[in-house]
Amino acid sequence: MTSQLPRRGPGKPFSSLARELAAARVLGNSEVSVTGLAYDSRQVEAGDAFVCVRGEKADGHDFIPQAVGRGAVALVVESGREADIEPPPGGAVAVVPDSRAAMAAIARTFYDDPSCHLTLAGVTGTNGKTTTALMIDAIFRAAGHSSGLIGTLEYRIGSRRLRPVHTTPEAIDLQHLLADMRAEGVTHVAMEVSSHALALHRVDGCRFAAAVFTNLTPEHLDFHADMEQYLAVKRRLFEDAQFLPAQGERINVVNIDDEAGRAVSEKALGRTLTYGLSPDAHCRAEHIELSMEGTRFLAVHPTGRVPVRMRLVGRFNVYNALAALDACIGLGIAADAACGALENMPAVRGRFERVPSPATNVFVDYAHTPDSLRRALETARALVPGRVLVVFGCGGDRDCTKRAVMGEIAGRLADRCIITSDNPRGERPEAIIREILAGIPRASIDDCTVEPDRAQAIRIAIDAAGPDDFVLIAGKGHEDYQIFADRTIHFDDREVAQGALREIEGERGG
Repeated sequence: MTSQLPRRGPGKPFSSLARELAAARVLGNSEVSVTGLAYDSRQVEAGDAFVCVRGEKADGHDFIPQAVGRGAVALVVESGREADIEPPPGGAVAVVPDSRAAMAAIARTFYDDPSCHLTLAGVTGTNGKTTTALMIDAIFRAAGHSSGLIGTLEYRIGSRRLRPVHTTPEAIDLQHLLADMRAEGVTHVAMEVSSHALALHRVDGCRFAAAVFTNLTPEHLDFHADMEQYLAVKRRLFEDAQFLPAQGERINVVNIDDEAGRAVSEKALGRTLTYGLSPDAHCRAEHIELSMEGTRFLAVHPTGRVPVRMRLVGRFNVYNALAALDACIGLGIAADAACGALENMPAVRGRFERVPSPATNVFVDYAHTPDSLRRALETARALVPGRVLVVFGCGGDRDCTKRAVMGEIAGRLADRCIITSDNPRGERPEAIIREILAGIPRASIDDCTVEPDRAQAIRIAIDAAGPDDFVLIAGKGHEDYQIFADRTIHFDDREVAQGALREIEGERGG
């Protein structure tokens, strides 16, 4: 899997880009030719326009000398920061109210508005974005379309895979990725749209043929002020006219069983379709059968009633499948073809993914929010007659309000909790664990084990499980690293679980 694409393009006068900037003031030579865009001074090449954006840890305005030294010919700076900033030799400076919004507008124009030439399906919501986007991508490909994918697990152009940096890339990277897809013959794209991407203008100017809303539960409250703001940011995708397709009517696909989904549907622009288990849903599921081997249900849609069989496990994947089916059928794909694509779809990496073992039921899941942990534990409980054991922690330097809540959920729904480290980052793992323990119900505290070493915690859970039990390793899912204050190490829950299973099965066999 490669890491990035080359960023060069044919030269364009800076004036043609600056015309897209609302309330911009341009100083210097506006006709200077721009052959590339950058927001990281370390990636600037000769001929680039450098957009100064504020990040979590650094401010691009502080790196203008480095960008100019590497050959930047134009700068985009925010109002109030332009004092003492000179245009590069022979170049220009654009002063704008918001450099992130400006970056999106410049990128869209520089890369010739690629989303206008693609069938773009965007998926937003707290949980289910990754799996739903992968399902949509699978259906696109099964229907014979050349498909691209942008999301947490990977960016993919046809068969070429790129390592993702963000769930939704920064605006320059996103527009370049879409342009590359168009150039390589991709016609349909499934994209996860995170709340950060909407708030930080990464997807501004993208034209969505379909917009999907999965659900809304507490998450990212270290970034959003509260749930009201979190929902308001999500609603932008459905209510802002800039996201409508250049031609035709946009379809909105909304979870009718979710309170926030019903709110989203009230003011959504375009044609709104609903999905869920409610009898009022446009696309709904009946006769659901859940097992360790997969899921079956009957998809009921105005176009017909079609049986669905999937290898994916869990009721939450019924919702993900309904969202993908409703979106793709709404975009003109036959229901039979769409359902067939889901039947052939493999397990999603780190999303309720089974770790192979003939003797023990071990699953790895990305559940790192209260709602996703609750759903995963409820699914586990429904699948086995024995006990449910859960290994989990909470990330450091992130929303700490969910720690006790997740402790309460785990203590109530699991028979045994092994509380450990997730990505502690700059916090002490023991301090995070104490906050989790504060939520554990008193009646369940004796069934809790504290083990900050995540590898040891996983081994403890697997060693304690019997053949009728279920071990859920929650929180990190697909991640293959663990972040500490002073280092990042390789760590993959699936690999660690496989190693523990081999050791334990060898000991028991001996």
